[in-house]
Amino acid sequence: MAAALRLHPDRLFPTDEAERRLARRLFSHVEKLPIISPHGHTDPAWFATDAPFEDATSLFLWPDHYVLRMLYSQGIDLSRMGIAPAGGKAAATDRRAIWQTFAKHYDLFRGTPSRLWLDHVFATVFGLEVRLEEATADLYYDAIGEALKHPDFRPRALFKRFGIEVLATTEAATDPLRHHAKIKSDWGGRVITTFRPDGVVDPDMEGFAGAVARLGEMAKENTATWKGYLAALANRRSYFRAHGATATDHGHPTARTADLTPAECQALLDRALKGTLAAGEAELFRAEMLTQMALMSCDDGMTMQIHPGSWRNHNPTLFASFGRDRGADIPMRTSYVDALKPLLDRVGNRRDLTIILFTLDETNYARELAPLAGHYPCLRLGPAWWFHDSPEGMMRFRRQTTETAGFYNTVGFNDDTRAFFSIPARHDVARRIDCAYLAELVAGHRLDEAEAAEIAVDLAYDLPRAAYKL
Repeated sequence: MAAALRLHPDRLFPTDEAERRLARRLFSHVEKLPIISPHGHTDPAWFATDAPFEDATSLFLWPDHYVLRMLYSQGIDLSRMGIAPAGGKAAATDRRAIWQTFAKHYDLFRGTPSRLWLDHVFATVFGLEVRLEEATADLYYDAIGEALKHPDFRPRALFKRFGIEVLATTEAATDPLRHHAKIKSDWGGRVITTFRPDGVVDPDMEGFAGAVARLGEMAKENTATWKGYLAALANRRSYFRAHGATATDHGHPTARTADLTPAECQALLDRALKGTLAAGEAELFRAEMLTQMALMSCDDGMTMQIHPGSWRNHNPTLFASFGRDRGADIPMRTSYVDALKPLLDRVGNRRDLTIILFTLDETNYARELAPLAGHYPCLRLGPAWWFHDSPEGMMRFRRQTTETAGFYNTVGFNDDTRAFFSIPARHDVARRIDCAYLAELVAGHRLDEAEAAEIAVDLAYDLPRAAYKL
């Protein structure tokens, strides 16, 4: 007989009974608050077309690099999961059979946040009452497939059902934003875009010169000149703002910034477009562009997010076969104090600028990030991110940053996900962990309960709205 699937009402709360009671009371203040999802990677086409989702495999497996990387780590070739290699065909194409393979290996996810998120979706969205395993694979596949045929499971209906107040997607600087234009024209749901210029500011990106040329064509600027290149970026930022954007996002390998002269910048741009940059010059170009993006944020008011520290596509064999976003990105050591100094010398004291810092290097929480955000008016700390978007990761973040940066130099939670159905689950986890941490502070007489309840609401709702100017 299959095991029951039950979400315990006290999951993620402290084991001490007194603290657990406190966490329950605090959670009651935030459990039903609307969801603010100010940074993520869901597909705007879902909301523009409102087309039905297809089946369990395409919905839960193929877009989820968390799932793919775990399966791959256990020797399960991605081709067996229906992912086609470059120039070839997937070894498995039957979606039900692929789902059965996933169900057979679902035990791999025990103790991981993926298990928390998926079980939450299975139980609360699809009403499933038995655990996913090999014996229940067909039951799951059929129940999910049948549900997805109903209008209540279309993207716009789920947006309302999930209690989402605002959802930000992320698009490249040269994206025409047609899906966002359609959303704005015929639907009331607030789905906005985020400006992601990596493809036109990182000379190491494939097709960089061509992307910069397209940028110039779209903005009607000569991007071969430094002045025209900056003007084109400012033009596209304005276009994104007209489509609802309030923030930019920068996924650079490091947090390095620079402050070069215009002549130095023009020389770098010339070599970048020709593909003749010397060793280290691509990093210098990216460093200058972070400073330039901060200066533009001072002009147009967009919140700036810096997501450094991932060695993208660390597995060259996997990248060559299956491309990006297949679970082969690995965290790196990341420096902030020295890396951000040129930028902070220019704009660090601005009160009208918000720069949100993220990290995959947790050793920096107490040593660098909390002190920086606890001093510079423009800096805020983003929540535990990616590999650390987990119960333990969230608790480590609070424990290591709160004493120096406080709560109000952080920005609450953002789910940063491609998986639309997991958004309520991720926010549920974040709210429970924050309430568990706050319950500890109340139990230790470091806060009173009324203060803790106010902070819980701020973290879940008010701080992300403020930081992202929503």
